[in-house]
Amino acid sequence: MKVLFTFPGQGAQRPGMLQQLPDGDVLLDEASEVLNEDVRLLDGAGALRHTRAVQLCILISGVAHARALERQGTVADITAGLSIGAYPAAVIAGALPFSDALRLVSQRGTLMENAWPQGYGLTAIVGFPQSELLPLLGDDCWLANVNSPHQMVIAGSDAAMARVGAEAKSRGAQRACRLAVSVPSHCELLAKPAQVLAQAFQQVTLQRPRCAYLSGSSARVLWQPEQIANDLAWNMARRVNWYDAMVAAEEREVGLAVEMPPGSVLTALARQSFSRGGEAISLEQSGPALASRLAQRARNAG
Repeated sequence: MKVLFTFPGQGAQRPGMLQQLPDGDVLLDEASEVLNEDVRLLDGAGALRHTRAVQLCILISGVAHARALERQGTVADITAGLSIGAYPAAVIAGALPFSDALRLVSQRGTLMENAWPQGYGLTAIVGFPQSELLPLLGDDCWLANVNSPHQMVIAGSDAAMARVGAEAKSRGAQRACRLAVSVPSHCELLAKPAQVLAQAFQQVTLQRPRCAYLSGSSARVLWQPEQIANDLAWNMARRVNWYDAMVAAEEREVGLAVEMPPGSVLTALARQSFSRGGEAISLEQSGPALASRLAQRARNAG
């Protein structure tokens, strides 16, 4: 059986998340030099109000924890990331150099924040099927994420999302929860900034990954560098099909999914998706020792 490293998206961030990274000083010094700023200041409560800071923190955290596992002998057969999490997934897969990822994510966050500076975002709709949600969206709201058969995320203006959320709850949805994301990700509202980022990718050289890179948008494993570049550049404007990605991971014989910090949302989603006995753990909650033991057990089971 194979090991999957998953990397969370925006919304998992919290103040202080860069302060106790494994081998953190080396990575933070490298990131600070590349970006010509002290990245240790990006994880303050004030800084995390900005999309650029959030996305850089998630990139740096994911790379730091995954590399620490690798140094201890636990390596991924497949990597996958939700939205911004695709960037650390590409770095750990060996497709995208960390320095280039820093520059691209810095630009990505700025583009996204400037495109819709206020009054827009994401809302999670829980306990409501996609077939019933779609007719409620109208022309000013979009289905942004399919995380499980009964957990969706919608994108749009605050007013449009409030309307859809209230209607969904009146029809039986368990919750409609505004997420800590200030841009309407994963819909056509971000097509123009995605095009700008795609042009920036033309100046970057990606490599064929050393392990499988699983797209959270298409739910397909991508090996060609140009396909991975396209996936990364455009994922801000494309729907996240995370449930399908986790089903695809299990079909590729994943026996263990390890979620990189921060958070444990992807762990819960993987458990909902896996139907053949595969395990899923949050590294933050379970620790590297357990991750290593479970990874060895999964490989022995193969």
